[in-house]
Amino acid sequence: MKVSMKDGTIKELGFDSEEGRAAFRHTTAHILAQAVKRLYPETKCAIGPSIEKGFYYDFEFSFPFTAENLEDVEKEMKKIVKESLPLRRYEASREEALALMEEKGEKYKAELIRELPCGEAISFYQQGEYTDLCAGPHVSNTSLIRAFKLTGVAGAYWRGDEKNKMLTRIYGTSFPKSSELEAYLKQAEEAKLRDHRKLGKELGLFTMMEEGPGFPFFLPKGMVLKNLLIDYWRRLHQREGYVEISTPMMLERSLWETSGHWDHYRENMYTTVIDEKDFAIKPMNCPGGMLVYKMEPRSYKDLPLRMGELGLVHRHEKSGQLHGLMRVRCFTQDDAHIFMTEEQITDEIKRVISLIDEVYSRFGFKYHVELSTRPEDSIGSDEDWELATDGLKSALDALGMDYIVNEGDGAFYGPKIDFHLEDSIGRTWQCGTIQLDFQLPLRFEAEYVGADGKKHRPIMIHRVVFGSIERFIGILIEHYAGKFPCWLAPVQVKILPVSDRFAGYAQEVMEKLREKNVRCEIDMRDEKLGYKIREAQLDKVPFMMIVGEKEKESGTVSLRKRDAGDMGAVSLSTFLEMAEAEEEA
Repeated sequence: MKVSMKDGTIKELGFDSEEGRAAFRHTTAHILAQAVKRLYPETKCAIGPSIEKGFYYDFEFSFPFTAENLEDVEKEMKKIVKESLPLRRYEASREEALALMEEKGEKYKAELIRELPCGEAISFYQQGEYTDLCAGPHVSNTSLIRAFKLTGVAGAYWRGDEKNKMLTRIYGTSFPKSSELEAYLKQAEEAKLRDHRKLGKELGLFTMMEEGPGFPFFLPKGMVLKNLLIDYWRRLHQREGYVEISTPMMLERSLWETSGHWDHYRENMYTTVIDEKDFAIKPMNCPGGMLVYKMEPRSYKDLPLRMGELGLVHRHEKSGQLHGLMRVRCFTQDDAHIFMTEEQITDEIKRVISLIDEVYSRFGFKYHVELSTRPEDSIGSDEDWELATDGLKSALDALGMDYIVNEGDGAFYGPKIDFHLEDSIGRTWQCGTIQLDFQLPLRFEAEYVGADGKKHRPIMIHRVVFGSIERFIGILIEHYAGKFPCWLAPVQVKILPVSDRFAGYAQEVMEKLREKNVRCEIDMRDEKLGYKIREAQLDKVPFMMIVGEKEKESGTVSLRKRDAGDMGAVSLSTFLEMAEAEEEA
C-alpha cells in the first residue's frame, strides 16, 4: 500500500511492517474523526494516534457520548471507506494553520499549533471535507481500510494532565482483511474471559481497595500462589550459587544521587524527610546491592558474586495507567546483581539466559528476545557502552539465539536483553531482562583485588526472571485462565462428602493428604453433591475427591480431575503418585 510519509515522500509499505501498520491505523483514526464530525458537527477533535493493536481519538462532545453511540459512528465510517477518498498532504504557514483551526472551532488543534517551534513546517491531511492537523504518515486512500471495529469508550484528560478537561476517548482497531479482524476480536473476547482482575476476585487471590490505589492486597489463596513462586525461585537460585540479601525499603537521597536515579528517575520516586534529610522509598534494589558489595574487601577469587533479592519496590504510576496486577505502584522484584570480571561476562550472561529459559519452559511459555541499545538519556563513555553491548551480543550469538535489535531502548546505565513471553492465546508480555552495567560500579567506586594484586573495577549484571512477581501472577492467571497446574494451584484437592455422615472420613482423608503436603480443603456445606461439584469446578481446583459409604468402607476416594472428569475409585497412595507425576511434568 502507498503511504504518505511525514516528509511528504510516498513509500510502498506492507501491513506486516511497523510503519505500515501505524500508517494504516492512523488513517483509520482520521476516518473515525471524520465520521464523528459528520454526525456531531459541534464536537471538538483533540488527538488520534495509532497505538499497539489499534488506535484511538480523543473528542470533546457536547453530550454524554457512550458505547451505544459507537454503532452509528461505525456505519458512517463504512460510508467514508466506500467513498474511496484520497488523502492529500499539504503544508501551511503558522498563521494559515492557526486561522484554519480557529475558523473550524478546533481549540485543541489551535493550542497544539501555538506550541510548535517557530519555523517548523505545519502539515495537514485532507480527505473529502475533513482536514486534520497531522504529521502523518497515512495511507493513500480510505478504501484501503477494509476491516475495522470500534472497541470501547473511556475518559482521558487532555494531554494526560489531571488538571485539564476530561475528554472522551474512542478506541478501535483495523486490519486489511476481515479474517484478521475476526481473529483479533476472538482473541480479545478470550482475553476478557481470562481477565486476571475478574478471575483474581472470583478465585480469592487478590483485591484492590480504594484506600490503596495501585497497592495490591493478596488474599490467603493468593499468598499461597505467591509463596509457591518464591519457593521455586529460591530453590533455583540456591542451586545456581546465588546468595540472598534484603536491603532497606527507604534510603537517603545521596545514595540515589550517586546511582543517578535522582536525576533520571525522580518523577517516579516517592520521597519523605527524616531528621531534616531527604529519603526515597526505593524504586530499584540495585543501589542497596552496591552498598552490600562494598561492605568488605573483595578479591577476584570471590567473583562472580551472585546476589539475589526479592525486594519490595515502589514506583509512582499515574492513576489512569494502573491496571490490576499488571501496572501497580508497589511490587516484589525478583532481582539479582552479579559482580564479575570482564572475562566472565559471556559465561555469566549465558548462565542467566539458561536460567530464564528453564523458568519460562516450566510455565509453558514461548518467548522471543530483544537486544536494547544505548538511549539518548544515558550515562557513561562510548567505550563502556560498546563493550557492554558486545558482551550481550556475544552471549546471544554463542547460544545461537535469534534476537531483534531494539535501538535506543536500553536502561540509562547500560544495554539490556529483554525476554517477551507469548501466552496461551498469543499475546506477548515483557518480563525477564538482563542489563549489563559498567556505570554503577564506577559511580560507587566498587573494587576488587585482581590476581596481579592491583585494584580493579567489577562489572555488574542486573537481571530479573519473573520481573515483578505481582505482574507475573497476573500473566499466569490469564495464561492458564485460572486453571493452574497442580503444583501451582492454591488448593490442589477439594474433598466433597456426600453427606454429613461422612464428615469424619473426609477429615481423615484431609489429614492424610496434608501429611504429604497436599493443599486441600473440605466442602462441608449442607448442599447436594452436584452443587458442590459445580462450585469446585468454578474454583478451578485440579482434583475433587468424593467420599461416601462405598469409599469409606473401601478406604478409597472417588476421584474427579478438572478437565478429565470421573476417574473412578482410587487409593490415596495411587493419587499421590499421580499428583507427584504431574508436578514433575
